[in-house]
Amino acid sequence: MKYRSGIFVLYVFVLIGVLIPLGVGGLQNVKAASETNPLMVDQILEQVENKYNNSKFSADFIQNSFLKAMDITDFASGKVYIKYPGKMRWEYKKPNRQIYITDGENLWVYRPEENQVQTGKAPEFFKGGKGASFLSDIRLIRQKFDISLEQGPPEESDLFHRLKLIPREKTLDITEVRLMVSKQTYNVLQVMTLDFYGNENRIDLVNFVFGGNLDDSLFSFEIPAGVDVVQIDE
Repeated sequence: MKYRSGIFVLYVFVLIGVLIPLGVGGLQNVKAASETNPLMVDQILEQVENKYNNSKFSADFIQNSFLKAMDITDFASGKVYIKYPGKMRWEYKKPNRQIYITDGENLWVYRPEENQVQTGKAPEFFKGGKGASFLSDIRLIRQKFDISLEQGPPEESDLFHRLKLIPREKTLDITEVRLMVSKQTYNVLQVMTLDFYGNENRIDLVNFVFGGNLDDSLFSFEIPAGVDVVQIDE
C-alpha cells in the first residue's frame, strides 16, 4: 500500500469509519477537562445525537493529511454518503479517484488507476472508534471517548462548539479527536484526528443533505474481474 494514497484508511474511517441516547450512566461518560461546565458538554452531545442518530446523509468533503516525519501535507476532496448503522461510502475525486466502502461488516478500498481492491473486516479495523467511524453511529462517541469542551478563537464563539475526544482505549493510531460543531445546525463540520507520531488528518464537511434515498447498494461492492485483490492487515 502506498502510504500517502492510503492515509485515509488509517485515520478517517471511519473514517473517520464513522456521529447511546443518554442513559442512566450518560453523564458519567462525559468527562470535561474543565469541570466548570460538564452540563454544557452533555447538552451539546444531546443535540448532536438528535441530529445524527439513526440518520442518513451525504456531504462534500475536503481532507488535509499532515505527515510530520516527512513534513508534507496531502490534499484530497470528494463526496461521502453515510447511513446508520455503520454504512459509509467515501468517493475521492481529487487528486486520484478512490472509493472506500463499508456495509458495517466488510470494508473495500477500490483504486481504479492501480487496478486494485483491498478488503478487510470493518469492525476489527475500526475498533476503538478510529477516525470518523462515529459519523455512521453516533453512539460511539459516548462509548469510546472521554469528552471535553475546548475554547476556540473569540471570533468563532457565536458559530461553533469545539469538542475534544480522548479515546479510552489507548493506541498509537489515534490519541485525540477534535470536532467542530455548528451552533446553529449541530452538523459536525470538521473532524481532526491526531496520532502518537504527531500526524494530523483533518476533514471538513460541507453541503450536507440529510435524508434522501441512500439505497443499501451504495454500501456494498462487487469486485471487478481482473483486479488485484489485497487483504488489509487487521
